[in-house]
Amino acid sequence: MKFKRIFLMVLDSLGVGETMDAANFGDTGANTLGHVEENCHLFIPNLKKIGFMDILNMNEDPQVEAYYTFARPTNAGKDTLNGHYEMVGIPNNIPFRTFNEGFPYDILSAIEEITGRQVIGNICCNDDSIIQGLGEREYNYGSLIVYTSADSDLQVAAHEDCIPIATLYNYCEKIRALTLRENWRIARVIARPFNGTPGKYKFLNTARKDYAVKPPQKSVLDHLNEANYNVIGIGKINAIFDGQGINKMIKADNNNEGINKLMDIMDKNFTGLCMINLSDFDSLYGHLRDVDGYGKAIEELDVDIPIILNKLNLDDLLIITADHGNDPTFPGHDHTRENVPIVLYSRNFKSPKRINPFPTFANIGALIADNFDVEKPAMGESILKDLE
Repeated sequence: MKFKRIFLMVLDSLGVGETMDAANFGDTGANTLGHVEENCHLFIPNLKKIGFMDILNMNEDPQVEAYYTFARPTNAGKDTLNGHYEMVGIPNNIPFRTFNEGFPYDILSAIEEITGRQVIGNICCNDDSIIQGLGEREYNYGSLIVYTSADSDLQVAAHEDCIPIATLYNYCEKIRALTLRENWRIARVIARPFNGTPGKYKFLNTARKDYAVKPPQKSVLDHLNEANYNVIGIGKINAIFDGQGINKMIKADNNNEGINKLMDIMDKNFTGLCMINLSDFDSLYGHLRDVDGYGKAIEELDVDIPIILNKLNLDDLLIITADHGNDPTFPGHDHTRENVPIVLYSRNFKSPKRINPFPTFANIGALIADNFDVEKPAMGESILKDLE
């Protein structure tokens, strides 16, 4: 075992440039990090020290303090589940479906049939405007607000005083079973209870509940768990994998809370993997096409980087990556098909440098499996031996 603890940080949607097949997704020219930099002129000295910005043009930096490169996706889609599946070694050749123009009639009528409630909404929305606009109607008529976020999800919102949270969960469980059909193939059903009064409705984020599909096969997370290593998920990691392979789940509602929870874990003595997803980049800034907000979030992360690096023990490894792109300068609100950053940092590295691009995100999972000497996942090649 080279590293006792590995910390895998997923900067949700922070892609570093179009993939070779970007044209197939309508994403030619996408570059989340590059376009945020062009618009915001990022001040991120700490991320620069570990090669983060060098990834954009694959510049060779002799002063760099980490190994750096990018990874190409081989999965069939550009959604959250596909990206995370691939990085832990799960191949997925059928993309989950998105419904940016709204769900078809057969899905909506099926939801009404199994819940006995009218469905309203059926739009793409990435903020709370959906409940501000429809919350009073939902409350008065006992309807279900159904919408999507441009990811592969179906979200169901209801006022807790109209439809109790436990009842909303029950509805979402039924909808989850319904939407497992191959012709619909929705990655996540999400219960979104809210409260408040007209014009002042608020999502109850602590009561949000995600119902994801089970991964189609075992990943490096399962192999670590079966070998009695710690597998810690912070943020929405547990929801993404529907708890499979994870033996400690830590909730975090935003990037700041996630980083604080990560720092707490770094002070603990454990052996294994801690995986964190920082979702604000995607949900608050990418989907909403907020370039300035995206840039500010990257700069806020940069402030925390020295603290994170100083908390690493000599036998720890930090991996920074992403799951897809979401270029805030692009039209629409969908993810973008992009390569993702790869930064590998250890206080023990003697010769960090630029390395060859990863042909698949799965090299991350292969490296982790190799380090802990567990069963190799279905895809990916380890470069553990090359890290000096």
